[in-house]
Amino acid sequence: MRAEEIRARLSRPWRHGDYADLRDLHVTEPLDLSGLDLCGVDFSGARFEAPLQARGARFAGLSWFSGAQFLQGVDFSGAVLASDARFETAQFAQTAKFHGTEFRGIARFDSAAFHGPAAFRGALSYGNMSLHAAQVSGPAGFANAQLLGGLWCEAARFDGGADFTTAEIHGRVMLRGATSAGRRLAPSAFGLSFGQTFA
Repeated sequence: MRAEEIRARLSRPWRHGDYADLRDLHVTEPLDLSGLDLCGVDFSGARFEAPLQARGARFAGLSWFSGAQFLQGVDFSGAVLASDARFETAQFAQTAKFHGTEFRGIARFDSAAFHGPAAFRGALSYGNMSLHAAQVSGPAGFANAQLLGGLWCEAARFDGGADFTTAEIHGRVMLRGATSAGRRLAPSAFGLSFGQTFA
């Protein structure tokens, strides 16, 4: 499916319960959704061989990318994901940018693999952000992020190090089995954490 066809399908007015079913789609050309008002979409299992740009996009419904493969860079900076954002088991081959992204539901990255940097500077999550068993090869940056529903990092590996020093976290923080740059990710890594921490 061509990029223009995808944009057309996603630009329909959103209706509750309605979404574009684009599961297992093979996208071979750059897809730019920046600044668009989008209906719900299920991209589970999709393969993006070219960059995906969604800067400032507004996903009114589903924003599901479970098991998606991003073979080039992906940029959701400033995007608003109004429902649950699902990126579990997704593969990010290059930099994944979520600078200032607003997750109004959960932000689920369980078992995702980031082969480059994971950039969440200034991200805002109203629901739980879950990185359970995620693997991040490059640096993970959460400067000034606000995680209002807590953070779940059990068994996560931040091989390039993780910076949570200026992140603000409300709710529970789960750190059991998590490592940063080969060392146990300790509660002291979090500058502002207002919930109970399990390490």
